[in-house]
Amino acid sequence: MKMKNIAAVAMAGCMAASLAACGGSASSAATDASSAASTEAATSEATEATGTSANGFTVQLGSNPETLDPALNSAIDASNTLITVFEPLLLIDENNEVIPGQADLPEVSEDGLTWTFTMKDGLKWSDGSDLTAKDFEYSFKRLACPDTAAPYGETVVGMIDGYKDAIGNPDADGNTTTDPDWDALNVHASEDGKTLTIQLAYPCSYFDKLCAFAAMSPVQQATVEANGDAWCTQPDTFVCNGPYMITNWVPSERIVLSKNPNYVGGWDTSKIVSDTITLLLLEDSSASYAAYNSGEAQLIKDVPTDEIPSLTKAEDGGDFYVDTILGTYYISLNDQKEPFTDPNVRKALSLAIDRDYVANTIMQGTYTPAYNLVGPGIVDESGMFYDNANGGKTYISDDYDANLEEAKQLLADAGYPNGEGFPTIEYSTNDAGYHTPVAEYVQQAWGELGITVNINKVEWASFTPMRRAGDYDVSRNGWVMDYNDPSNMIELFTTTNGNNDGKYSNPEFDAAVEASKVADKSVHFQKLHEAEDILMADAACIPVAYYNDFWLQSPSLKGTWHSPYGYWYLQYGYVEE
Repeated sequence: MKMKNIAAVAMAGCMAASLAACGGSASSAATDASSAASTEAATSEATEATGTSANGFTVQLGSNPETLDPALNSAIDASNTLITVFEPLLLIDENNEVIPGQADLPEVSEDGLTWTFTMKDGLKWSDGSDLTAKDFEYSFKRLACPDTAAPYGETVVGMIDGYKDAIGNPDADGNTTTDPDWDALNVHASEDGKTLTIQLAYPCSYFDKLCAFAAMSPVQQATVEANGDAWCTQPDTFVCNGPYMITNWVPSERIVLSKNPNYVGGWDTSKIVSDTITLLLLEDSSASYAAYNSGEAQLIKDVPTDEIPSLTKAEDGGDFYVDTILGTYYISLNDQKEPFTDPNVRKALSLAIDRDYVANTIMQGTYTPAYNLVGPGIVDESGMFYDNANGGKTYISDDYDANLEEAKQLLADAGYPNGEGFPTIEYSTNDAGYHTPVAEYVQQAWGELGITVNINKVEWASFTPMRRAGDYDVSRNGWVMDYNDPSNMIELFTTTNGNNDGKYSNPEFDAAVEASKVADKSVHFQKLHEAEDILMADAACIPVAYYNDFWLQSPSLKGTWHSPYGYWYLQYGYVEE
C-alpha cells in the first residue's frame, strides 16, 4: 500500500482551497459563428462510439453529480470536474501554493481590507467571447444573492463588505429584516473590465485561498439568464473558462472533457497535452473496479471495500494508494426534529458508537477514529488546532465501555430508559464505499440502547439535496476542508450556513463564530475553540472518523496529483505509452 504523508504540508501552511440569476441585466450575446466552430472542432476529436479520442485518459471519481453549477455545488466529486473546466481568479498548484489564475496575484492594502486583482490579457470563455473582471463581479454577487441559494455563499463571500445587506440582514432566527440587495456586495470591476476590487468587512488572511476555490469560478451571465437551471446540464450551454470543456455528457455513463481551444489562464498550456479526459459516472464500485481491471479506466476512486485487504497485502501496494486528507466523516442528526432536539439524546447516540471499531475494523484502517470535530493537520496560532482543543483532551473518550454506560444513562435522563418510548428512526445514506457497512453498524450499536433504526439507501444525485433540505432523521455526512483554517469546518454549523444540514442553531455558538472574524489571530482561534466547545457539548453532530482517500491508479497515468483537500488535478494528465 503506497502511503502519502501530508503532515509536513499542513505544518508548512497548507492553506489551499476543498437557477435563475438574481438581478442584473443580460450581457452581450454569448456565442458567435467562430466560437461555435471552435466548439465543433473540439467535439469532433471525440469518436462517436465512446466520446473519447486516442490521445486521452479515463478516470472514475464519482457518479452523477448533483450539479455542475459552481455556485450550487458542495460535493467533492463535482468539484473535481469544476476545477478542470473552470478557473477562478487564483489557482492552487501541486505544492498547495497560491498562483495566478485568471488574474495576477492581488495587491492587498496595508489594513488587509482592499484586494485588487488585475486580470490577465486575452481572457476568453470557451465559446470564444471575451471574459473580463465584470464576469467575476457578477458571479460573486450571484453567490451572495439569496435567490441563488448557494450552499457556500456565506463561507466564500460572507467576509466581503456589504454581504449582510446583500442577503437582507438576517436576525438571530435567520429572518431577513431588510430587502436583499445583491448589488450591495462591495465587489466592483473597472469600466474597462481589467481590474476587480474587493472590499472586505474584516481582514481575512486566507481570502486568497478562497479566491482559488471552485465556488468562486466565474459563470457567464448571458448563458445563465438565457437558460436558467439548465445552463449547466448539457454541453451546448455549458460555457466555461478552464483548460478543458464539456463536449459529451451521457448521464449515468460518462462526461467527456476536451481541450478548450480558447483557454488563457494560469495553467501551463505546454503541459496540457491530452485531447480528452473521460469521467466515468459510476456509483457501483464493482463496475469501477471492472473498468480499471479491463484497462478502460486508468484511475478509480471507488474501490470495492472487500478488495482492499488483498490490495494492501501486495508487496509494494501495487497501484493502490492511501492519502491523508483534511476532513471528518460524521453523522448528522436533524436537530429540529424530535427526539433529536434534546442534547442528551444526541450525546447518547454519539457515545454509543465505538469509533475505533468503525475506523479500524469496518473501514479497515483506511480512516482514523474521530473524537473531536476538527481533526489533525489543521493549523492553530501555535501548532495544531486539534492539540489545543478542549484543554488538550479529546472531547470524546476512547474508552468505549465507559461511553456506552454514560450513553444509557443520558438516554434514561432524556426519558427513554432502555430505549422505551423512543420512536423508530431512519438512517439515510448513499450506497458507496463504507457508508452501508457503517449504517449497519450504527443500526446495531443504537440497537443496544433499545432503539430501532431502519436504513434508507438513497441514490447519490438525490442524497445531498435531500440532506440539505432536512428531509431525514439521521444521515451520514462529512466535510473535507477547503482551506486550512478551523473556521471552514466549524462555520458549517452556524444557523444561516447553507451547509448546515443538521439545522443546528445555538445563538451562543453563532456569537462565538462571529467574534472569531477578526484580524487578531489569537482572538480568532480562541473564539473558534470556544465555538467547538459549545458544538461538542451540544453534540450538534457525531464525529466518527477522519478521512483518507484511497484509490487505484495505473502506473501509465502521469501528470496528475491529489491534494489534501480531496481533489484530483487532471489537467496535466496523460497516458505514457
